[in-house]
Amino acid sequence: MKQVTKDTIIIDVLQMDEGTAKFFFEIGMHCLGCPSASGESIEQACAVHGVDADELVNKINEYLADK
Repeated sequence: MKQVTKDTIIIDVLQMDEGTAKFFFEIGMHCLGCPSASGESIEQACAVHGVDADELVNKINEYLADK
């Protein structure tokens, strides 16, 4: 089963399943194609966007578990 952590790089999440993009869009991360997505962890991106990283990780992992 695929799972992510707060340390997972955003581009790695998207490569696991492109459907995870919706979770980033929902919290205002519309820059998934920018260079930051290639080097920024979920935790780092959440800090910039003022979002709880644990909550986002849980949503993504629930989504991936249902696949």
